[in-house]
Order: sequence, then structure tokens, then C-alpha cells
Amino acid sequence: MNYAIHPPQRTPLNLPDFPWDSIADAKKLASEHPDGLINLSVGTPVDDVAPSIQLALAEAAAIPGYPQTIGTPELRNAIADAMHRRYNIGSLTDDEILPVIGTKEAIANLPHLLGIGAGHTIVIPEIAYPTYEVAARITGANVVRADSLLQLGPTTPTLMFINTPSNPTGKVLGRDHLRKVVQWCQQRGVILCSDECYLGLNWSEEKAHSILDDEICDGNHTGLIAIHSLSKTSNMASYRSGYLLGDPTLISELREVRKHAGFMMPTQIQHATIAALNDDAQEQAQQLRYAQRRATLTSALLEAGFTIDQSEAGLYLWITRNENCRDTLNWFAQRGILVAPGDFYGPKAHNHIRMALTGTDEQIAQVPQRLQTNP
Repeated sequence: MNYAIHPPQRTPLNLPDFPWDSIADAKKLASEHPDGLINLSVGTPVDDVAPSIQLALAEAAAIPGYPQTIGTPELRNAIADAMHRRYNIGSLTDDEILPVIGTKEAIANLPHLLGIGAGHTIVIPEIAYPTYEVAARITGANVVRADSLLQLGPTTPTLMFINTPSNPTGKVLGRDHLRKVVQWCQQRGVILCSDECYLGLNWSEEKAHSILDDEICDGNHTGLIAIHSLSKTSNMASYRSGYLLGDPTLISELREVRKHAGFMMPTQIQHATIAALNDDAQEQAQQLRYAQRRATLTSALLEAGFTIDQSEAGLYLWITRNENCRDTLNWFAQRGILVAPGDFYGPKAHNHIRMALTGTDEQIAQVPQRLQTNP
């Protein structure tokens, strides 16, 4: 007789396919261009990290001990000062700041670490960065895509993700809109998580606000979490440097769980983050680089007959010529340019593609000619 005892059957997570796996053929085609591939499909920096940040990293290289999950007092002070100086976020106390190891992992784990699971509802934007949906699926929560509070009807979610400026569309949620969302969530006890990683890359006269801006929340951080990263504004994607800000009760809860789980920003990255936050000039220089690349791409795309929608801020141009995004993807690939199809970001984005500003100056300078060439 077989007396073997087997563990319970596992249930793998029901995650969507990884989007970039679906454009392998387009990447192969673009790579065959005689002048080489120009990859504008991802928002990964191509410019060097500023010397001040590199120096801070190197100076901390010999420190051997474990870091604290909460970060050093110097780091928390630098975060608070920079957020006030750059984004009009009022006084942040130590218990309202939590360093994280890049914001992608923080977003993906955030609902789970807050105890949200099956039976709960998480709202994400209709056109959205895919990790918001992944975060909900990891927990087993229901996912609702909605850009308007009216779309929710009687539904009261546990948590709502918003993204301003938006990835991929570059849309900026205005002051009045944000105030309504904040008030609605606070009145109902809904946790509002605002992904603000592109807040420092604004190209329009419309001011991009944090939900923690005193103009938006009147200094009341209850139920609010702002998500910030240095990957885009300071080219620190490889450093995995980000932080969560907001409601001290929620931040404390996240800190305790992350402390038990061993989520700690490395000491050397903390030192580099302090340098980045104290050096506004390096951030402004990077903004200028992206502004120049954006101007070149905008002119070339309009001349080639494309329409650029929204794109008021952020690291991308949201482009259409009223055809299926996969056809547009292949059109660019034939010219050696790889872009991201809109269907990565939701069912309502099938007629758009996302083009990143993250080519080198030399690559961006080639784009206008390539767009006018028939392969």
C-alpha cells in the first residue's frame, strides 16, 4: 500500500502575461535595421547618473552593517526637505516616510502588505501601468478599471491607485479633480495610493500636484500614500531608490511588515539618494535633456502624420493614427524603432502606442529621417 503523504495542491498566482514578451518579433525586426535598433519601448534611463550621486555611493561603499528599514535620519530629512521644496508637500514627520527598494516592488506588494485580499476591491486607472493590476491579482482582490468616481456606482473599494502624471498617457490630473478624489476616499475610508514617479517631468503650464500637496489635501494625510521614485528624474533606475509618503498609521503598518520581511534600502543607496535629493541641479539638467528629446520627437511624429494625445508630462508620448496598435508597432519596427503597444495598458488603449524619451541624443536625432523613410 502507498502511504505517501502529499502536501495540499498549490494554486499558482493568476498573473497576466509579461507584456514585453509579446513584442519579441517586433524587436527582432527592428534590430535588423541597417543603422541599428532604437529602443523607445521602455522608460529606462540612458544618461549617466550625476557625479554627485556616484561620489556619495562610493564614499559609503565600506559601510558593512545592516541598514534599517526606516532609513537613516539623514535620509528621512532629505526626503522631507526635497518634497517640500520641489512639490509643495507640507511638513512630513519621520513616521510619514518609508524608503523602498524601487517603487515597482513597493506597488506590487503594497495591497498584500496592507492585508487586502479576496473579497476586497482595488480600483486602477482605465489605462494604467500594468503593475497596479498585478498588485491586485497577487492578493486575489477584485480589479475595477475606472477614471471617474461616477463609474464606481455603489462600489466602495478598499484601495484605489491613481497615477499623475500618467504612465503611459502623460495625463495630469488637475487640482480640482485631485481634491475631489482625495475627499471622496477620506470620507469613505478608502486608501488612496498616488503613483507620482513622473511628477518632476512636467511639460505644460498646468501644475502637476501631489496628493500630499497642501492645496490638494489641506494638510490632512489620512488614508493617503504618495509613491515617489528617483529612477526617472535622477537616472537612478539601477539604484532601486524610492519611497512612500503619507498617512503615519499606514506607513507604520507597512514599515513593520517590511521590517519582518527584510525589505531594506541598502546603506549605499541611502547615501546616494540623499545626494540626489540635495542636488536639484542634476535633476533640472535631466529635465532639460528630456525636454529637448521630446521636442525633436514631437516635431517628427506630427510631420509623419501621427496625433499626440495628452502627453502633458512624464517620460512618454502617447501616439495614434487611428489603427490597431500592433500595426503601428510593426510600422515603427520596419524603421528600426521599437515602441510599446497601447494594449499593454488596458482594453481601451488599442489604438495608441507609447514612445519613450529614453533614447540617446544620437538615436533621437535619427528618428525624424527614419520616420520619413519607406523601408
